[in-house]
Amino acid sequence: MAKQGINVSSQCRELISEIKAGQYKPVYLLMGEEAYYPDLVCQAIIDNCIDEFSKDFNETICYGADVTADQVISAARQFPMMADRVLVVVREAQLMKTLEQLSVYCEEPLESTVLVILMHGASADKRKALYKQALKVGAVVDSQPVRDYEIPAWITSYYDSRGLRIDPDAAALLGESVGSNLSTIVLETDKLLKALPEGTTRITADDIEKNVGVSRQFTVFELNKELSARNATKALKIAAHIGNSARFALPAAVSALYMEFNRILRYGALLQRNPYPSQEDKARALAGVNPYFYRQYDQAVRNYPVPKAMKIISLLCEYDYLGKGGDGSVATDPGELLVELTAKILSA
Repeated sequence: MAKQGINVSSQCRELISEIKAGQYKPVYLLMGEEAYYPDLVCQAIIDNCIDEFSKDFNETICYGADVTADQVISAARQFPMMADRVLVVVREAQLMKTLEQLSVYCEEPLESTVLVILMHGASADKRKALYKQALKVGAVVDSQPVRDYEIPAWITSYYDSRGLRIDPDAAALLGESVGSNLSTIVLETDKLLKALPEGTTRITADDIEKNVGVSRQFTVFELNKELSARNATKALKIAAHIGNSARFALPAAVSALYMEFNRILRYGALLQRNPYPSQEDKARALAGVNPYFYRQYDQAVRNYPVPKAMKIISLLCEYDYLGKGGDGSVATDPGELLVELTAKILSA
């Protein structure tokens, strides 16, 4: 998992643990392009901060488009009624025209108020007073997207946190099927667990294939696998099937292939320097890859030594350009381009 992803995940676990223990910061600034962690912390605060019977008097939940900074500050400066604290939550705070003015309240927040500023798909300006004051007196969660190649590792970690074990190929298949939106992965996991027998603790690729609606036989993950083995017949068949999918996008497929051959290149370069690398050296060269798949890369570097891998990466850059509309004089079907690219990789 990305270092950023690990840090935010551990930060949020710690914050939620404090929240459940009744330990609150006066201000929470929850922001970032990836909404999963900000939403998680915000919901934990709403669930635990105010007793159900006193929410009517001590809880205010509003939306940035509907309020001004003055209104939020006025609510935050109220004293609790028959309760320990007041909770004020501003959802979609990025829509507040006067958002930055909340820094005035953050300079001297009330100890009896918990102010949550929740930004969806946006971040506060780190050069300005609101961010700096929130960081000084409260907690700031800055949640950035997990990179595509790190998603299988994130899925594995998430399943571990729920007391589940997911096979590496199942994690890769789930990630390719649902994408890199963490909230979607969590939602699909909940749906998957409802479909599986009660008490299931191990998730396999078969479980993903049957219940998430994806065929592992025809995915970019499988295409990479067959290309690594230089299995031309299967690779071309998979490429043709992927290219005919209604959801197919050539730039996304090329990006996945590029990441794969970049790993093959790095691993090949490592083996040139040291034919017997340590597990730590392998992990650095194959960043984001589960050790379960290392054997696949041993095979790949035999089929694509460094000069070939470099040639293929150059080829992938060319097709990335074509897939994004480059050379508009040639109107070629994206699916046909993927098959053509696959053939060229195999013949490199």
